[in-house]
Amino acid sequence: MDSLFTPENVVAVLTALLGILTSAGVLWYERRVPRRKRIGYRVQMDTPIGSGVSQGRVNVRVGLFNETPGMADATLVLLRIENDGSQSIGEDDYPQRAVHPGLTVEFSGRTVRGIAVTHAPGADHLMDTFTPDDAVQHSGSLIWLPRVPLNRNEHFKLLVLLTGSNVGGPITVTGSIRDGKVERNKAARPDEKPPIFGRGARLITVALTACVLALAGIIVVRDDSPPPMDCAAGTLTVTGSTAFKPVLKELEQKYEDECEGAEIRLDIHGSNAGVRKLDALGAKAGSAGAPAMIALSDGPRPAALTKLHGKAVAISLFSLVVNDTAPVKDLSLDQIRRIHRGEIRNWNEIVEGGPDLEIRLVSRDANSGTREVFQRRVLNTNELATSSRDCTTKDYADAPVMRCELDGTDQVLSEVARLDGAIGYTELRNGEVPDGAHRVSIDGTTPSVDTIGTSSYPYQEIEYAYTYGSPPAESLVAGFLNYLDNYGEEIMRTNGHLPCATPKGMRLCGED
Repeated sequence: MDSLFTPENVVAVLTALLGILTSAGVLWYERRVPRRKRIGYRVQMDTPIGSGVSQGRVNVRVGLFNETPGMADATLVLLRIENDGSQSIGEDDYPQRAVHPGLTVEFSGRTVRGIAVTHAPGADHLMDTFTPDDAVQHSGSLIWLPRVPLNRNEHFKLLVLLTGSNVGGPITVTGSIRDGKVERNKAARPDEKPPIFGRGARLITVALTACVLALAGIIVVRDDSPPPMDCAAGTLTVTGSTAFKPVLKELEQKYEDECEGAEIRLDIHGSNAGVRKLDALGAKAGSAGAPAMIALSDGPRPAALTKLHGKAVAISLFSLVVNDTAPVKDLSLDQIRRIHRGEIRNWNEIVEGGPDLEIRLVSRDANSGTREVFQRRVLNTNELATSSRDCTTKDYADAPVMRCELDGTDQVLSEVARLDGAIGYTELRNGEVPDGAHRVSIDGTTPSVDTIGTSSYPYQEIEYAYTYGSPPAESLVAGFLNYLDNYGEEIMRTNGHLPCATPKGMRLCGED
């Protein structure tokens, strides 16, 4: 009798019960739970065909429309729209509206110039929906599609000619389906075939397979989800802005986890140091090819570094931080400028009845983009010369104010929190400052991602990602830049940046 209760038999009984219960549950679900309808879409091609397109990983030197007025920035997009749900979709499943009852396609930042519709083999009936000629309409960045009936697994494609040069910009399909939804197919490979078996059959197969594996004593844990389309193998060095370092650290981990064979190395020493290192390595490589490197910069590169190609990725916010011994919550631009010119040297000159407390300036070194933005956007001039090496005492007595320089943001925050009367500057960075320091507003305005574009807050700048020349489309450099746009939005927002790939960000990044 004891032999009946061996571990193998117990596992066999439990897994058999699991298989039976799972199968019964799936069959009940298939019979009793209404199936959802779903229209999915995916972008299978987004490429420049005009000679004036140069953005991110694409740089077209010879285009198809060199002699055609207004078409130098032309792009071509192939969009696949498919029924990948469990039920067919008929015309009656769309809203009963007189105007635009079907789907709406939007190409943010571009203008539709022409459309061609194709269909899958064996789905000739779909073309009846696209007649007469005005069934597919477009205006500006929008295309309106009719109520296209789609049997399960059927699809059609739109080949769209656009102008506006916004290669890789947001493309969205919206609309309403009765008892269903319209969604983008995330990370789908081009021309991927739909699954042969339904959801219920797949669930039963998985359950029974798990039972067999358990009976054999094998536990397999793996992730079968396809990697993002932007994955590439190799080693990439990312350098430059300390303001963007928290974003890069999170993206580095995510990219390496999702993209097998990719290694991202962070070498963060400041914007100026980053772009100059990239330029030097690129020049040294010569015909051997551009280095696998991206340099993030707070603001545009120096004008002399003409070989560097930049892409605006975000609008970054910065702020002033003050030691808690200085009882100020707000400073005017005039006060900030006079402090950094050495005209105001004590906090009691700003706060009536305030403490007799010397102002200490804690700044960044010359490699810092945060410092350059501060000088350009706030001071409107360069900072004073360094007068202290330890941020505590003046190196020479007749210096107008005590000012020291540090290598990174963490050092600045630490020193401002430690030194009585200290004032410094930093990126927004999750809104966090160490104990002993606090942020101050400027002319009554505070830094906020939500108010970029409507607030007068001055201490902000566009963040650029630079490469040496234009990276090949399938390279790790191009893949990581595209991954930053597609998957970095929430990470950037959390760390005080407005992504340029969002509709609001596209407008503001383009204006600057």
